[in-house]
Amino acid sequence: MHTVTRIAELRATLKQWRRQGLAVALVPTMGNLHAGHIALVNAARQRADKVVVSIFVNPTQFGAGEDYAAYPRTEQQDSDKLNRAQADLLFLPAVAEIYPEDAQVSVTVGGLADDYCGGSRPGHFNGVATVVCKLFNMVQPDLAFFGEKDFQQLAIIRRMVVDLNFPVQICAVPIVREPDGLAMSSRNGYLTAEERAIAPKLYQSLCRVRDAILAGQTDFHALTEQQMECLRVAGFLPDYLAVSRIEDLRQASEDDRNLVILAAAKLGRTRLIDNLCFSR
Repeated sequence: MHTVTRIAELRATLKQWRRQGLAVALVPTMGNLHAGHIALVNAARQRADKVVVSIFVNPTQFGAGEDYAAYPRTEQQDSDKLNRAQADLLFLPAVAEIYPEDAQVSVTVGGLADDYCGGSRPGHFNGVATVVCKLFNMVQPDLAFFGEKDFQQLAIIRRMVVDLNFPVQICAVPIVREPDGLAMSSRNGYLTAEERAIAPKLYQSLCRVRDAILAGQTDFHALTEQQMECLRVAGFLPDYLAVSRIEDLRQASEDDRNLVILAAAKLGRTRLIDNLCFSR
């Protein structure tokens, strides 16, 4: 695996690949890689000739008081994992390489960013969309791979590709979970041993809502409120738990068939998100 830190180096390598007619996949990450990230790389290797993985802790998607400075940076361990996963190129830029000092242009996201994590973290998805837009321009991938754990982010990126006419296919990869159901996340490392034992209850709440809906219950508000209270009792500070339509993340009605249950909650100092898609 080749590692580059400059955009010019990245483009020089990509130019050689394109001269050979090779299909290129991009896996954007913020590092501190786990099995969920490696699943993205594996999926990309199956669909493309060359796989580029970016590691960049993006400052513009962190709000005031969030964990940008403390976000785990494990570049050597990440590089080793990517080598074993047979990624072709690691793009490891500095902040100044991505954001010029006098940068004045960014991407602003409307509707899809108004609720859920967007409501709780103002400006977060503008930062996500901006850095992904930049990476798409730098790499110009044929395919880009994202995990379904960040379901709202995935929906926003899909919309951005349509609205800004990017010639890239967005490929979603299912959530990778621990044996007890906890969705893998770089932030799980923040959990204390006691919190780690409690954390799977978030996924369990999603499963209970899904099972109740599949059993015929249609009062989605009552179901989610009940599970929010269960999470509070367990020690969480819930942000949201909602039943939405998969296609546009709008509030689901009893007539909708393709649903996603979205949730976010703090456990100690760690903010956990999860979701569960299903049809009825």
